[in-house]
Amino acid sequence: MWSIRMRASKKSGVRDQGSGVRQRQREIHISGAEGIYDESEIRKACESYIKRALTHSRGKPDEIIITIEKIRQKPKTISLLPVATLKCSSPEKAREIITQKLKSLDISKKAIDKGFAVLNSKKTMRGASLILLKSGRRIEPDKERGVRVSRMGIEKSAEKKLSEKLSGAKINTTRLRRVKEALVLASKAASCRDIIAEVCISDDPDYTTGYIASKESGYLRIPNIKREKEMHGGRVFFIRETADIAGLISYLERKPVIVI
Repeated sequence: MWSIRMRASKKSGVRDQGSGVRQRQREIHISGAEGIYDESEIRKACESYIKRALTHSRGKPDEIIITIEKIRQKPKTISLLPVATLKCSSPEKAREIITQKLKSLDISKKAIDKGFAVLNSKKTMRGASLILLKSGRRIEPDKERGVRVSRMGIEKSAEKKLSEKLSGAKINTTRLRRVKEALVLASKAASCRDIIAEVCISDDPDYTTGYIASKESGYLRIPNIKREKEMHGGRVFFIRETADIAGLISYLERKPVIVI
């Protein structure tokens, strides 16, 4: 099996044009996607990822990186989180719902406030922020890159059942792929013992449904988590104060996982 990962970005800022004044260029994240595939699926997956990068609502990238890597260790198999959609009419109501859910998991107000600061920041991260659930301290090594959940896929029969379930829940076809990918990612994160909860807001300006996920509550979709055309977003993991940080990051980024 093969891990295929795509990252698309563009540069902002002005290069030195001979004036002697240099302005640091900042990389702006446009799109990302990944999965675990059989060798026969590599070409189709790459074509799909490139098309996604070139037609993304965040704009045109000036760099698309595709990484194709043979998986050399046996993937861990995990269960898919149960999924449900909550009723939510506004970002303000979404914040109330998320706060209530996080408090029920014994996550402190300080940590929750820190999480919302990351999620609502105009400077979006490529990966996720790691926040200690009591002190609220951010402990990801790189505050710009964050931690990227990687090397994950879903078994074909499980994917078929999930598609049928989401279609039955009246999630339209244009959103199915997005929900499936996020659910696989959230399931991998939830399988890590040191992660208590995850909150995610898409940074796409045309997608306003986010989610909160945990082992206890499953994957809860939250409509109207932000207003249309807003570019902010991000992903936050609330973790145990005693977490093995190096082990947690290694698991999220390096351990192959297949959802069944």
